[in-house]
Amino acid sequence: MLVHEGASRSISTDLRLGCTLAAMAGAINVTGFLVVGYYSANMTGNLSALAADILGGGAVSVLSCLGLIAAFVVGGISATLLVNAGRRHHLHAVYACGIVLEGMMLVALGATADFLPARQATRMLAYGLSFLMGLQNATVTHISGARVRTTHMTGMLTDLGIELAQWLEHRRTPWADATAMRVRERLRLHGAIVLSFALGGIAGALSYRWCGVMVLPLMGVVLIALALPGVVRTLRRG
Repeated sequence: MLVHEGASRSISTDLRLGCTLAAMAGAINVTGFLVVGYYSANMTGNLSALAADILGGGAVSVLSCLGLIAAFVVGGISATLLVNAGRRHHLHAVYACGIVLEGMMLVALGATADFLPARQATRMLAYGLSFLMGLQNATVTHISGARVRTTHMTGMLTDLGIELAQWLEHRRTPWADATAMRVRERLRLHGAIVLSFALGGIAGALSYRWCGVMVLPLMGVVLIALALPGVVRTLRRG
């Protein structure tokens, strides 16, 4: 799911990719909120908060929102530079490498935060998690041709609404009809991603209650375990 791209990707491949990484993003997003009070994947909310803070929230709140947005954008830039470099060198594992990098940074963030003063740890986690969500979202966007988004659900819910409307129009067409089949496939994909994000958020909240900030290294290990086999297989093929 982290090697094939473009026309070589099937709906089942996108489904595995979207559900897996959306669940992880949901868990990271909720954990970040519980730790620092900000959603690291929700840039719509952070932009709205920025607009409100400019009018009366104070300079500190404005700078905090700007920092979160900037970190997310830098994450997207970093992922794109990594993907472009991998494509130039015909490195098919570049997407898996991006997710391995995300996992390693999650491990480092969680392990380091436990030893820092509270204020420094909060800042590091807020900006670090926003960077990683930008990194993940851009990586998935590139490999799926923008069919899958895993860190924000506004677009996915919009797509889900569109596909539901299409399904209502085609629900009585024969099951084997090509257009109806594509609608059902996309409906299943978008619905599953939204559900995975929500379930991941629940799992993240429960895990944080049990493990505290050390849940972040555990999530990082899971991401590494998911992506590393793709890197190894690709390197073995040369």
